[in-house]
Amino acid sequence: MNDKPTPEPLELTLVRDHTVYSCVMGSRAFGLATEASDTDRRGVYLTPTPLFWRFEKPPAHVDGPWDEEFSWELERFCELALRANPNILEVLHSPLVEDLTPVGAELLSLREAFLSRRAHVTFSRYAASQRGKLLGDLRNHGAPRWKHAMHLLRLLLSCRDLLRTGRLAIDASPYRDRLLAVRRGELTWDEVDAWMTRLTEETEFALGTTGLPEAPDLPRVEDFLLRTRRASALG
Repeated sequence: MNDKPTPEPLELTLVRDHTVYSCVMGSRAFGLATEASDTDRRGVYLTPTPLFWRFEKPPAHVDGPWDEEFSWELERFCELALRANPNILEVLHSPLVEDLTPVGAELLSLREAFLSRRAHVTFSRYAASQRGKLLGDLRNHGAPRWKHAMHLLRLLLSCRDLLRTGRLAIDASPYRDRLLAVRRGELTWDEVDAWMTRLTEETEFALGTTGLPEAPDLPRVEDFLLRTRRASALG
């Protein structure tokens, strides 16, 4: 009879024991939570360097292990942030931080290193895709998904203000009442669509005067990643 305990899944170990940064995202971080809102958690874990020396590589991301939780390995997270992935950049700016190690704190100190004019391309491309889906719902079902419309407006506001100020602010509290009215379907589609169009035009104008650099600070991010990997290997 084999009484050896079943090995713990690597995914669980990485998230539980090696998370360097975790936060709450979604409506709670955006200042748009209601009583029905879920608590979405996002995190970054640092895989111990020796695990990369095996033939079977560790996962670049982990879905779970808890409901509404998703985490990325540090290198993958940095790679996506350098590409100005909207979801990743927003994770770096959550006001609701739950776990933070010294490595996580250094990652947060690099937030501005990831910001560049590339964000205009990625945010705008994502917004255009989501707007197309809303129009598809309108044609096929007679109404868009209002919750998705609200979040698209929030994203457009965030992108516009990023280009204007050089800072990414995800708190939409100043627009909370009107955005929640959109979610409840209290505005007509024409009103919502006009707001989206206006924000898109304001974003394009802000691009012409933005102080953001053309590209992120890759050497600075890469130096951080190399030092972190080396410390993990030696530790």
